[in-house]
Amino acid sequence: MTDTASLSTDVAIIGAGPAGLFAAFECAMLKLGCVMIDALDEIGGQCTALYPEKPIYDIPAHPAIAGGDLIAALDRQIAPFDVPRLLGRRVEELSGTRGAFTLRTSTGDTIRAHAVIIAAGAGAFGPNRPPLDGLEGFEKSGAVRYYVRRRADFAGQHVLIAGGGDSAVDWALSLRDVAARVSIVHRRNRFRAAPESLRQLDEAVERGEIEKLVGYQLHGLRGADGVLEGVDLITLDGEMLHVPCQTLLPFFGLATDLGPIAQWGLDTIRGTIPVTPSTCESSMPGIFAVGDVASYPGKLKLILQGFSECAMAAHAIHPIVHPDTALHFEYSTSKGVPSA
Repeated sequence: MTDTASLSTDVAIIGAGPAGLFAAFECAMLKLGCVMIDALDEIGGQCTALYPEKPIYDIPAHPAIAGGDLIAALDRQIAPFDVPRLLGRRVEELSGTRGAFTLRTSTGDTIRAHAVIIAAGAGAFGPNRPPLDGLEGFEKSGAVRYYVRRRADFAGQHVLIAGGGDSAVDWALSLRDVAARVSIVHRRNRFRAAPESLRQLDEAVERGEIEKLVGYQLHGLRGADGVLEGVDLITLDGEMLHVPCQTLLPFFGLATDLGPIAQWGLDTIRGTIPVTPSTCESSMPGIFAVGDVASYPGKLKLILQGFSECAMAAHAIHPIVHPDTALHFEYSTSKGVPSA
């Protein structure tokens, strides 16, 4: 759905990542109408934007599943319910009280809802960009990228990866059998990735599959007209090293921002929304938060925990929408899919 809309629904879901998609499913299973709104132009959140081909290993019943495949499966799961989705726009305003909220988007949509589920992940996100002269021209050509959408894009290239966290190490390991050469540079010989990933990195370096450059930082880009010829590195002592390459992947983390959500009067802590663990309701009655944006004691930022939160939020919302109807808990194996 792309045209300006005026909708009335039971639940407005802000965010169409894994948690937002599963929240739509859980609401629909309780016969609650809903609509999803997301600032990105496609569903999937970070799974789609950052790592569609990267495997996820802790989704129940899936020993490994790529981020993009997980989103596709969640999309198929809600297909029978025909949930409206407003993409490429963000919710700018939220007013009203429990049972009667009004949301307005950046493109002029108006949504009226009895309850709101915020499944906004880390909020709006973008890469922390290295301060290099001429960076923008190489970004436009794709010679400098902050996300890996298709591993095949790097076939036959010399790829330089900068960073010392999980993303840098994981993509170095993933691209070593696709790219002609993979180098990883970090300012110190202490990486902040998972122990198993570091073990694999050390083995790959010993076998000559990955070149590890430590003690260096990015200093400059060489090339013209968006064609990258190489990257200059520098040590703290001023020693220079030139690395010929066709692609630079800087992984220095994401800059996140709750955006307008932070102005709605909700209690927030360090970019998250504290919720009651048993219901996922925020400090404002009728507004719920699930997934990475929700926080409470013992919270783990795992997709599977977000799925559980979606179920709890949906059940807590039912009496808001249907105050005179008792909700009898049933397993999906008993009641099936309501609209199927």
